[in-house]
Amino acid sequence: MLLRVVLAPDDIRRLLIEEIPETLEGFKLILRTKLNLGYEFVIQYEDPDFQNELINLNCPTELPKDKATLKIIQKMPPDQHLVTVSDSSTLDTASLSSASSSTETSPPDMMKNWSEPFSIPTFSYDVELKLKRGNEAYAKDGSRIEVLKGLKSEILDRLVGEMFRIDAYPSHVQIEEVAKALVEKHPCLREVGSTDGWYCWKYSLNFKMGNYRHKLRAAGCTAVLVNKTRMFEDGKTKRKIKKPRRSETNFLPDIPDEDTFTSLEEDRKTLLMEFKKVNPNNKIIDAAMANTYALRRKEIVDDEPLASVVKSRWPALFSERQILAEFSRLMSTDLLSSFFGGLDEYLPRFLDLFRKEDHIAELQDIVRWLDAHVSIAHVSFIL
Repeated sequence: MLLRVVLAPDDIRRLLIEEIPETLEGFKLILRTKLNLGYEFVIQYEDPDFQNELINLNCPTELPKDKATLKIIQKMPPDQHLVTVSDSSTLDTASLSSASSSTETSPPDMMKNWSEPFSIPTFSYDVELKLKRGNEAYAKDGSRIEVLKGLKSEILDRLVGEMFRIDAYPSHVQIEEVAKALVEKHPCLREVGSTDGWYCWKYSLNFKMGNYRHKLRAAGCTAVLVNKTRMFEDGKTKRKIKKPRRSETNFLPDIPDEDTFTSLEEDRKTLLMEFKKVNPNNKIIDAAMANTYALRRKEIVDDEPLASVVKSRWPALFSERQILAEFSRLMSTDLLSSFFGGLDEYLPRFLDLFRKEDHIAELQDIVRWLDAHVSIAHVSFIL
């Protein structure tokens, strides 16, 4: 099927999918993989029965045959409706509490990548207003605002929440980056008497992050529960932090609200039976693998089983098709394009290495042909 996919007014893409899955989750997985979407979204399509008005897609079978126009709408937390500060805006004091409460959102399963420099989030309206006035005064005469307990607490809570969305266990260097970025964006927060101006902010963030993890652990957050200290027979504790590696955006998601461990285990058994068939249905396998991702990650991260155990429970995971899909679920990027893109960077060095292997006649024939007919800039395309 040929699809016209609208991601934004200035980002409209053409996408060809040979086989449309029967389930919505399977269809979402394909779109997430092909379009490199690292967020939850809703799919709408132009329905010819309603003069091509946009309608929410509930099942891929609803799509018109051969070709269709889709619109991808990113899902946002229902309480994340921050107000942007403008120079000429005014504020009713009764709205301050609601704006402040809107900044506390639960961390999503799909984490973001750590940006350099760290992007300071927008605070509640009243905090942004105070910082705006403070920055204006700092630019005028270098004065700082008085950071009272309530203001500091709101700033730290918002920063820690944003940091957790990226990494539940940020390093000291990363925390330092956040503190630096904070005073660079809001110089009125620079500490008096401090050379760098962010030293105390760094340690306040570090302390606040520990408290935030403790609070989430008590609430049952999977990402921190997995690191709960365990006692061993010798009375000693084994401390091993399990956290996402760089670029792992979906490291350890919680079980979806509509599912349970029991229901996901039943899905796993159905998946196992389907995979063992002589001619398995790839649509069923794709949908089941996507649906059981949270269960699979919990087993792998929490229990650390042997590869043989994983293969016995999840044999489909070791197929080429599912390796690519699992990589996309974990990293929110396409494995092959990422691999070949990285390989291109080392291509000149590979060619130099191949030229030195003069004892392999077949390899030397290829290298000589490339040297005679192709420039380095075009080798990656040919390979």
